[in-house]
Amino acid sequence: MKLSIEKNTFLKALNHVQSVVERRTTIPILSHILLEAKNQQLQLTATDLDLMVSENVQATVKTPGSITTPAHILHDIVRKLPDNTPLQLEWNAGNNTLHLQAGRSKFALPTLPREDFPITATGDMPSVFQVPAGQFKKLLQQTSFAMSNEETRYYLNGIFFHIGDSQLYSPKSLKAVATDGHRLARSEMIMPAKSEKMPSVVVPRKTVQELMKLLEQEDGVVTVGLSPQRMTVTFKEISLSSKLIDGNFPDYERVIPTNNQNFLEVDRLVFTAAVDRVATICSDKLRSIKLQIQKNNLIFSAANSELGSAVEEIEVAYEGTPIDIGFNAKYLADIMQQLGGKKAKIALSDASSPVLISTPEDGAAVYVLMPMRI
Repeated sequence: MKLSIEKNTFLKALNHVQSVVERRTTIPILSHILLEAKNQQLQLTATDLDLMVSENVQATVKTPGSITTPAHILHDIVRKLPDNTPLQLEWNAGNNTLHLQAGRSKFALPTLPREDFPITATGDMPSVFQVPAGQFKKLLQQTSFAMSNEETRYYLNGIFFHIGDSQLYSPKSLKAVATDGHRLARSEMIMPAKSEKMPSVVVPRKTVQELMKLLEQEDGVVTVGLSPQRMTVTFKEISLSSKLIDGNFPDYERVIPTNNQNFLEVDRLVFTAAVDRVATICSDKLRSIKLQIQKNNLIFSAANSELGSAVEEIEVAYEGTPIDIGFNAKYLADIMQQLGGKKAKIALSDASSPVLISTPEDGAAVYVLMPMRI
């Protein structure tokens, strides 16, 4: 294998695929990235056996071939080279070494045979549909922060995607839901064409995080393939294949309050800033703050035996029953950050019942937050 490629082009693709590779693995080949050169293209592939990402980039291929080399070392080398530098890559079969040259910089990297690299067959996807990248990103961003990371409830360690009834996008919509037991995030979009028979699936945390990075600057169309066990996502020159979580997501609709009759409306940025300031003196472990909700008035307070106390008062629109309620400040701030919009609407029942948080400017996203004892 022998080729030349521009540094920035190579680095961008490496950024996309190398993060799939685990820093610590007992299987040497899984620390490697697969490089395949042919037809004036270089394909980069990385996998951890559960998740695989590939990307094709333009290159000047002088001798076709394929080989694997340590992913993170290759990435670090290319990252540190000057921008817009032409790179020469050549695999020497004699000493089983990949040579990289950029100007006066020369590197020799170890390799493993291409045949050792595991390629996962995706199989047939019963459901394949297309979705605008911007809307898909929005679903991920508005829900991913609420994913759990508890090993005992592994079925919550991702985002639940399903087709469900909708009042917003009649009659049905594509919904994304995540919860860690303390908070729940749900967002939805118009049901994509040909998605009506898609299986309900839980996409793992790592896959969600990689998708968000890959789609960060994408504004085209994404093709999604789903089976009960696997998901594929393709767009432009990038393809992702992932196993899905084998578990049943709970009936989340049961925890979304429908009868909260006390409605508080507030400027979202003013509210978020006040939470942030008062939470400064909270302990790192609990981060509990108290909200005293009165007619058109909201008082935030927090106390810490070592750090002191804090109180802040803001104007709100509220005509309901006075309520004193406690929340984890971080959870509250996370929801407000993802909510978007100028106004936030909080529907309450009493001090011990979950609250429903939304914005009048975007009915697609709703959030449920459990209160804390104060």
